[in-house]
Amino acid sequence: MKIERTTVAAWSAAIGLFAISALLPPSTHAQSAWRPTKPVEIIVSTGAGGIADQNARVIQKVLTDEKILPVPAVVVNKAGGNQILAVNYVKQFPGDPHYFFYANPTVFTNQIAGLTQHHYTDLTPLALLLVDYTVISVRNDSPIKNMKDLVAMLKADPQSVSFGFPSRGGPNHLATAQAMRSAGIDPNKLKLVLFKTNAEASTAMLGGHIQATISSVGAATLAGSGSRMLGVAAPNRISEMPNLPTMREQGINSTGIPNWRGVFGPKGMTPAQIAFWEEALAKVVVSSEWKKQLEESNVESLVLRSNEFSKWLSTEYVNARAVMVDIGIAK
Repeated sequence: MKIERTTVAAWSAAIGLFAISALLPPSTHAQSAWRPTKPVEIIVSTGAGGIADQNARVIQKVLTDEKILPVPAVVVNKAGGNQILAVNYVKQFPGDPHYFFYANPTVFTNQIAGLTQHHYTDLTPLALLLVDYTVISVRNDSPIKNMKDLVAMLKADPQSVSFGFPSRGGPNHLATAQAMRSAGIDPNKLKLVLFKTNAEASTAMLGGHIQATISSVGAATLAGSGSRMLGVAAPNRISEMPNLPTMREQGINSTGIPNWRGVFGPKGMTPAQIAFWEEALAKVVVSSEWKKQLEESNVESLVLRSNEFSKWLSTEYVNARAVMVDIGIAK
């Protein structure tokens, strides 16, 4: 996956340094004086079975099987409130590094939308692990063959297509709003149907109850062969899916809001605790299990350590807020 963003150089350098540091022997880099002393909880904001849950369980497996942790690790699902419940749970353990949160961009879009007062800076960014992108999918037998067909239908009647998705104000919603705006369609006039999960939205589409879904590429891949993707809101085609055109190739000037996944700890973690998790996650991202998981969901790893991740988040926060202001959902 090629990324045409101002941070590409930083990403490339960070990925290399992150992976290389994981392969160096212990004596070649500073060792963290801290180690976990009780079971570790990996918090996921969705129910079991979804792409986020699957990724978190691969992280758990690698940490355990490769004996990266001296203690057990468990995945704890805190579904509800569009990630708000999970954030509230993590915030109950300030300064305790035995809890970490596998998060997505709603960790700051919820605050921008006024759904919560919790800011992403109320957590400790530990690492960016991957960046996924938004796709719009339809049933295989849909008369909508590409993004141009979809745009034509929506220009004639913005309510002619119902879109299913699980998160108002989330990255997939924002990327779609950005795409529709660039195509000359008012995103506020779209017929949007909220579901608890991407899986539920896909089931409704395959059952003929809605006409399209908005999701990440990873989630759309899990939907199976009954649907097809019309276009991806990414700067370039995804290397694992060379036949999937970008929205930009279809006349829509949108590169999307990245649907990233990263790891956060509670606020107040010490440098030694952060260093431990940086080293641990560096070993996860070079593992065969992690690479296989990303390959199967058509996602590539993009990694930043804590400090670089914090800087990257500040830029993404500004970008997301600009789109949310444009469609009138920022508070």
